[in-house]
Amino acid sequence: MIQLADRGTFNEFDAELRSADPLGFFDLRAYTERLAEAEVNTGLGDAMIAGAAIIERRPCELAIMDFAFMGGSMGSAVGEKFVRACERAAKRRVPLVCVTASGGARMQEGILSLMQLPKTVSAVDELRQAPAAFISVMTHPTTAGVLASFASLGDVVVAEPGALLAFTGPRVVQQTTREKLPEDFGLAESNQRFGHVDAIVSRPELRPYLGRVLTLFRRDGN
Repeated sequence: MIQLADRGTFNEFDAELRSADPLGFFDLRAYTERLAEAEVNTGLGDAMIAGAAIIERRPCELAIMDFAFMGGSMGSAVGEKFVRACERAAKRRVPLVCVTASGGARMQEGILSLMQLPKTVSAVDELRQAPAAFISVMTHPTTAGVLASFASLGDVVVAEPGALLAFTGPRVVQQTTREKLPEDFGLAESNQRFGHVDAIVSRPELRPYLGRVLTLFRRDGN
């Protein structure tokens, strides 16, 4: 997804941020071991990469989640990276573009992970007061705590075709309610039908689409 940025324009920030292990969490394996394995496998410090970028000649801040890093789960490092991206966008008064792919909050960090929900929501509110725009791009899947917090708050909300955008997946909902669900339950198309998504855009078309949206939010001198 870094291909979204014009060639050579992405400048990463906060690459040194790492999640801590405040609970000394251990299930089948230690949390620290899982983090180390994810970093080796993905080459990332955590499930989000963020920095300044230019998309179709329009300046912005860009934050992108990677599902390959522990299911794109949001722990304290991801929340902090997103907040800092909001702060930079507000200071520069340029839009923030965030691409999400996440299974939700990271259970290994307990309440610290859950507190990223109000933390990121507050950051979006402060971004708007700057004022600067927030463009949310939800890819498959964007669920649980990430969907329930900042991902749903974009001034423009975009989704990729067929993406699962739901707090809980259809299998769990169906088992809980014991009711038959629509075939497109929780998918991007269903969310658009109910007004939760502004547009469904395929990945090959995403960069030019974002360029047009950023043009709408341009300020003098940008």
